[in-house]
Amino acid sequence: MKTVSVTNQKGGVGKTTTSVNLAAAMVSVRRRVLLIDLDPQGNATMGSGVDKRTVEYTTAQVLLQEAAAPECIIRGCKGGYDLMPGNEALTVAEVRLLELEQREYRLRGALRGALGDQYDYVFIDCPPSLNMLTLNGLVAADSVIIPTQCEYYALEGLSALMQTIERVRQSANPGLRIEGLLRTMFDSRNNLANDVSTQLTSHFGESVYRTIIPRNVTLAEAPSHGLPVLLYDERSRGALAYLNLASELLQRNGDTGVPEPRVQG
Repeated sequence: MKTVSVTNQKGGVGKTTTSVNLAAAMVSVRRRVLLIDLDPQGNATMGSGVDKRTVEYTTAQVLLQEAAAPECIIRGCKGGYDLMPGNEALTVAEVRLLELEQREYRLRGALRGALGDQYDYVFIDCPPSLNMLTLNGLVAADSVIIPTQCEYYALEGLSALMQTIERVRQSANPGLRIEGLLRTMFDSRNNLANDVSTQLTSHFGESVYRTIIPRNVTLAEAPSHGLPVLLYDERSRGALAYLNLASELLQRNGDTGVPEPRVQG
């Protein structure tokens, strides 16, 4: 089982969009997937077709050790993956975690051993901030996917995030590595976006995915229907991009039987 945290402290960069649609894309290539919603906004939960207001158990109960991880998992969401939902209860959980021992290890402890070999991949959708919830996501993960827009403010935010990841390596999770940087909401007609994209690849090299997620209206529409884009419009540019990303992720991890991704850009 490989656990991947999808993280960026900057909001609006396509983090939840990536979490939901990459999970669905991995299912489409016959991988067993769990998506964990660690964001109090619960957008990954709603985008998976689950009403965050009516769920009985969430990731909050897992963090506070009020329920075991398997009890909180909703099986077989519309995208074909399993979901550990999140909602505003995570805000309360974060405050309570500050008073507890081993607070940054709660998610890792809950997942290890409890899930066995049920899943090939676990994706953790972290909140858009560097808080205790995100720290739990990083400590529980084997690697990190960083969605980022090609704009200068995003470059500044990457520096802070890289420092946080390095601190987590040194203090709590020495095996944590960067899975990849993902360029999202990309418009090739924008000179600034192209310039920043070049800087990203120049600075981070092969850590930057070849796959680029385009700015695409279908990706924006799909969550309002509670569907991953693959189910909303499988022929859209957004759907094809996430299929490419899934293929590239699998290849990077030596997972065989995957076709070459269609490189964009």
